[in-house]
Amino acid sequence: MTFGLAKLRNGGVVLVAGDRMMPVAGAGDVLALLDDWDAALPRLAAIAKAGEGAVPLDESALDVPYRPRQVFCTGANYRKHVIGLIMGDPSMRTPGDEDISDDERRARAEKVMDERAKATAPYCFIKLPSCVVGPNEPVVLPRNVQKPDWELELGVVIGKRARHVTPEQAMDYVAGFVVVNDVTAREHIFRRDAGGLGADWLSGKCFPTFLPFGPMVVPRQFVADPYDLTIRLAVNGKVYQDESTADMLISIERQLAYLSDRVELMPGDVICTGSPYGNGSAFGVFLQPGDVMEGSITGLGTQRNPCVAEG
Repeated sequence: MTFGLAKLRNGGVVLVAGDRMMPVAGAGDVLALLDDWDAALPRLAAIAKAGEGAVPLDESALDVPYRPRQVFCTGANYRKHVIGLIMGDPSMRTPGDEDISDDERRARAEKVMDERAKATAPYCFIKLPSCVVGPNEPVVLPRNVQKPDWELELGVVIGKRARHVTPEQAMDYVAGFVVVNDVTAREHIFRRDAGGLGADWLSGKCFPTFLPFGPMVVPRQFVADPYDLTIRLAVNGKVYQDESTADMLISIERQLAYLSDRVELMPGDVICTGSPYGNGSAFGVFLQPGDVMEGSITGLGTQRNPCVAEG
């Protein structure tokens, strides 16, 4: 039986199967299950099959599944996404993108992304675990951010320690998949006072609540093809992102291999695998207090996050 692993706001761990949820007795938290995932998965499958204690699913009762130890993000991993950012938002342009015509700018961006598609290594950065917030909780828009933007992405949850893993081995280290929203302060990514030092990921990515996470972790065995999922995000009912993971440039396997060659991946770590086209920057639209983001990925559930001003 297909199921996802979730946590209730009251602290209980549950399995979500269709429109039902059932308790996982004796489970301290989801991260503890991920720490011994090979043993936990058969037990969870047995609970799902038995269906004891199942009640109707209440999506609003679901909390963040757990708090990961480490969060990694892969940038510029969807061709159309990056071109849309550069064309739509001047703050996302590097010096080489300025003082040229739109046609030249687009051609340059397309060339860069075509070269990226041939690359063997992803471009990864770190996002603080303190950014994590639940799938139904508010996203706080900081007073010193003018261009808060959404980036709905497929998240990969690590199921066992990984170091120097090959792409061919990579999926054996994946516990499951989850919906993540890599909320971004666009105008803080490229600092005009920093010259060639590169992107400021701390200022652009790491504000509190800038990573809605969940509602559930779906074991990889239940995701037939992670490259055939629809990523869809709407703001106030208007759909902006509606794209396929088939457009991912550098595969999950290559991302995991690259990261494990540089760090030790631990159970529960999350890799945000990149955002497809449809971010607010592409349209000149940014999050405002009172907005509601609703994001979903095929088979992984839905997030509903209201936006509020920082107090």
